Amino acid sequence: MGYVIRLLFILISFSLLFSDCKNLNTDRIKNNKADSSTYVSPSPGEISKFDFDRYHDSVKDFYDNHLVAKGFNGGILVAKKGRIIFEAYHGYFNLRKKDSLTPHSSFHLASVSKTFTAMAILKLVQMRKVSLDDDVKKSFPAFPYDGVTVRLLLSHRSGLPNYIYFMEKLGWDPKQYCNNEDVLSYMIKYRPNPNSTPNTHFEYCNTNFALLGLIIEKASGMSFAEFLQKEFFTPLQMRDTYVFDLKDSITAMPSYDWRGRQEGLTYLDTGFGDKNIYSTPEDLLKWDQAMYTNQIFSKKTLEEAYTPYSNEKPGIRNYGYGWRMNVYPDGRKIIYHNGWWHGNNAVFIRMVQDSTTIIVLGNKYDRAIYQSKKMTEIFEPSSVMEDEEKDPRSK
Repeated sequence: MGYVIRLLFILISFSLLFSDCKNLNTDRIKNNKADSSTYVSPSPGEISKFDFDRYHDSVKDFYDNHLVAKGFNGGILVAKKGRIIFEAYHGYFNLRKKDSLTPHSSFHLASVSKTFTAMAILKLVQMRKVSLDDDVKKSFPAFPYDGVTVRLLLSHRSGLPNYIYFMEKLGWDPKQYCNNEDVLSYMIKYRPNPNSTPNTHFEYCNTNFALLGLIIEKASGMSFAEFLQKEFFTPLQMRDTYVFDLKDSITAMPSYDWRGRQEGLTYLDTGFGDKNIYSTPEDLLKWDQAMYTNQIFSKKTLEEAYTPYSNEKPGIRNYGYGWRMNVYPDGRKIIYHNGWWHGNNAVFIRMVQDSTTIIVLGNKYDRAIYQSKKMTEIFEPSSVMEDEEKDPRSK
């Protein structure tokens, strides 16, 4: 009788365990459904075989003669109307291990990360959780500077000093990692001198986007990484894109100087907003294409992002909200951003009139990567992209 009772107990326990597992699996399915998005990626547009072959051959020629021939270690993807014309990977993820780069190798985007930060802020504006005219003091009442709004941070018109320069000068121990909260606390405590009066002129400054990263966290109630994952990376199926954390340092792609010597982490490598997103050319194409659909962002939001806000000086170069741009007299725009951090170089160019995309990412310092802008002339012979300053800490 005791044996029968024990057997019944085992059967009931097993049944309950099976039921719990089934419920757990059901919950996971429900969660997956809840996390999924109604976003539908746009279908690639049509390109004639003649044009496709012409574009492909011209891009390949540039790749062979201007990148590979000069020691390129990275990935390139060029697309038109969402259709990939040319994609290639050359070199190694880790130069010592000689493990080849693949389409799933995630590169440090450096300042191309700013495009995600800016669009995250604009997403929060769409959600009515942030206003472009919000003063930074609304989020951080002790912030010691007057007249600095979200709008001015996005367009690099705040006049704030660059934390990359002032933290160590004000006594930060370079042996200790510095995060966004540390930057804010040092600004509150020491009030480093501003570079200019707010909204007088454009001045590229990483502090702006470090503060925007904190505002995203404050407004969303999530970490910066969680918000981007929920709103962008998961819906767009950007499976190889993430925000770097120190725990990723073992698996993240290393970078190298031009001689091939590995670059180590510094005290500035744990911040977010201005850098520290890792991604791939294929994921960046998904990001690019999402901004043609009006599914993630409204038409109004995109128009605001691509409006030039610094018009004090003549010329085609300008800056929107998190995007550099060339604005031509005939109304055409090339929207882009470059990146440079340690040995990482990045170029992300969007010729928005006909949805042409040029993406070049590298993890071994290579100035030739910035010459990728010349490929715009393959698609629009009349386009000219002007050079930018090449301060590695300004990217």
